[in-house]
Amino acid sequence: MRLRRNLLSLSLMLLWAASVHSTVPASGETPSSAQVTAAVSALNADPSLAEEQKLKTLRWAGHSHRAALRPPGWLDWIGQLFMWIAESARALLWVAGLLLVAFLVLYLLRRIREARLGPDAGATQAPSHVRDLDIRPESLPDDIGAEALTRWEAGEHRAALSLLYRGLLSRLVHAFSLPIRQSSTEGECVQLTERLLGGPPAIYAARLVRIWQRSVYGGLEPDSRDVRTLCEQFQPSLAARPAGHAAAQPA
Repeated sequence: MRLRRNLLSLSLMLLWAASVHSTVPASGETPSSAQVTAAVSALNADPSLAEEQKLKTLRWAGHSHRAALRPPGWLDWIGQLFMWIAESARALLWVAGLLLVAFLVLYLLRRIREARLGPDAGATQAPSHVRDLDIRPESLPDDIGAEALTRWEAGEHRAALSLLYRGLLSRLVHAFSLPIRQSSTEGECVQLTERLLGGPPAIYAARLVRIWQRSVYGGLEPDSRDVRTLCEQFQPSLAARPAGHAAAQPA
């Protein structure tokens, strides 16, 4: 293929040389070696027939333009972050799944432990204090309502209400086995009483806690008739366990 191309080029070069220099021999004459050599040299020197050619293009001078075309560094960082997330998605899913399984196992172990403790476990774990109030039965008088009424009529209003509230908590924990904790608030105690007991204990607890909070936190002096009613109704409302009531446990 290259030989044919060279012969064609040689022929063209000879014709061109004949037209320019009038050096082509007459018709029927064989060109001499010198003429062939001169034609090949001229053909090789022609840049349009070279196998490799050089092209010149325009470029921006300096590095300012190339720097302007580069993306900002923070964009590269975001791209790398998304690539890392895509590559780590499976590992993150495994970690999340393991954490979920661990939480479920802990929850089931806790429920199993509570079930093994049985319904009487709360009696052995009853708190001795709720907040800073002593609710042990031995720390309270036998007739809480009568003693509270005596203190109220003697002008010891805060002491009378405190005794009624302590007595309420003690009865709810030790007589009705409500799951009241040391950190339980007044509202939580009322909610437990309404949900697990209902009836007279729940009504009495709501009334006493309402008067207790208004006096202690709001500084409002309760009506003497309301306090006397609380003192008189303490024993009837909290003395006996309601019919059919079993030891209450948290849901």
